[in-house]
Amino acid sequence: MFERLDEIQQKYDQLSHQLGNPAIISDPETYQKVAKSHAELQEIVEKYQEYRRLERGIRDTRQLLLQERDAEMLAMAKEELAVLEARLEECQEQLKRLLMPVDPNDAKNVVLEIRAGTGGDEATLFAQEVFRMYTRYAERHGWKVEVLSAHYSGVGGLKEVIAMVEGSRVYSRLKYESGVHRVQRVPETEASGRVHTSAVTVAVLAEADEVEVEINPKDLRIDTFCSSGPGGQSVNTTYSAVRLTHIPTGEVVSCQDEKSQIKNRAKAMRVLRSRLYERALTAQQNRIAQDRRAQVGTGDRSEKVRTYNFPQNRLTDHRIGLTLHRLDSIMDGDLDDVIDALITHFQAEKVKSETAA
Repeated sequence: MFERLDEIQQKYDQLSHQLGNPAIISDPETYQKVAKSHAELQEIVEKYQEYRRLERGIRDTRQLLLQERDAEMLAMAKEELAVLEARLEECQEQLKRLLMPVDPNDAKNVVLEIRAGTGGDEATLFAQEVFRMYTRYAERHGWKVEVLSAHYSGVGGLKEVIAMVEGSRVYSRLKYESGVHRVQRVPETEASGRVHTSAVTVAVLAEADEVEVEINPKDLRIDTFCSSGPGGQSVNTTYSAVRLTHIPTGEVVSCQDEKSQIKNRAKAMRVLRSRLYERALTAQQNRIAQDRRAQVGTGDRSEKVRTYNFPQNRLTDHRIGLTLHRLDSIMDGDLDDVIDALITHFQAEKVKSETAA
């Protein structure tokens, strides 16, 4: 590991030198590439430099323990040594995580799909609230959310919503949100005050580039129909809505958000391409590392990943045993503590599995 870190340090120093080279500065395209490579290595290099400083601090403190005779100074040095050794161990674990292969999808936009599950109207209302939660979270991070398709229930909830979330490293933050999200609360229609349990499913798909998923036009069936709004009423009389059916896989995508059939078709293709990309990734992961996937976690949609308990203002993520008693702020998009904990957990699991392998 440390040989690799030394190589990264050398590469970083070379890039730093190049950033000061007038010939590179005068070439915007080359400068941008060098600056990007430099930025990608910066976090690892800074953490490695911190590790080396801690090592020097430990050596100096141990030397002091050998030379010092004053009891008070000895006690202080021992206490300082324990702190430095703990920080060194933590720093080493962080370096291991930073050196793990980067998920190539982390920088991508995502297709977010939320569907009401068991629970009838209450599930559709919760689906709407979950979608609002992610929308508010996106606003906090400066991301753009574009609804591609939405189907409403009679009470104003969402039976299904499909949206594109665009921004900086969206997939890296949302990729562990896939799964069954369960809600426990008293529905507004419940006269006896009894707590009901409902569920929605969340799917987070990395948006696939055209070069990654090639769709043969002959494999597509394209249907057009009139757009409809909440309650099923027609919102226009033109056949602007589009339904794509990928015949080999049976995947069906509908889009009616735009008044233009061409725009709806383009949006539907983005969703279809991402779903087919997800299929290909899942199949590959099943073939190559089924046991490792079980350790690292996949966010499989069949897993009950999280419970939202409104009477107790409590959120519990069952995968990592995390419980927070501030559900109100989480539903308003304050999700960073949850997502940071998930990322830390799954990165640690990945480090363990790689080390064991």
